[in-house]
Amino acid sequence: MLSVREIAQDIVAREGGFIDDPDDPGGATNHGVTIHTLRRLGIDVNRDSRIDLADVKALTRAQAVDIYVEHYFTRPGLGALPEAIQPSVFDMQVNAGANAVKILQRLLTQMGFPCDPDGQVGPQTIRAAQAAWEAAPTHLADAYGIARRNYYYALADARPASRKYARRQDGGKGGWITRAEAFIAPKYHLTEAQHRARTAGWE
Repeated sequence: MLSVREIAQDIVAREGGFIDDPDDPGGATNHGVTIHTLRRLGIDVNRDSRIDLADVKALTRAQAVDIYVEHYFTRPGLGALPEAIQPSVFDMQVNAGANAVKILQRLLTQMGFPCDPDGQVGPQTIRAAQAAWEAAPTHLADAYGIARRNYYYALADARPASRKYARRQDGGKGGWITRAEAFIAPKYHLTEAQHRARTAGWE
């Protein structure tokens, strides 16, 4: 298994460089770290006593990796989850915050290992995740990845401005979907035809 830092480096590579997309609720982003995240964490990258667009642009890949490891893996307690699902939950924590754990909690409950969908990795969630992994060690990571994919589709269903993240202009799979499927065994990937059928109702 990759180390936590290696997983974080992969996430940074997936996230890309500086982007300021008006359709992204997160605001200006660099290496996946948003201006809101820098302000929430009080990280003044260029040390000019204010946190603004210049700090987002100045953020380095190494700094982004450090932020991810500390604030999106270590502090949320993802290391207490079964190793098989840590990479995908970590990636989703970066992309969707506490929704990453809520998706897992709902999945565990559906699998018969109930836990409250509070977005926190507490004793209940740790026990449920371990029990689910012991019951289905070869399937839990795929099930979580599929739940992520379903979350993205549902988000795009509800918010038309987000559809460009789930479906490319040519109708193919967008970044959200390919990101989720990066953690799913190929046999569970949707075909292009299935993806197009799933998004056929979008304008």
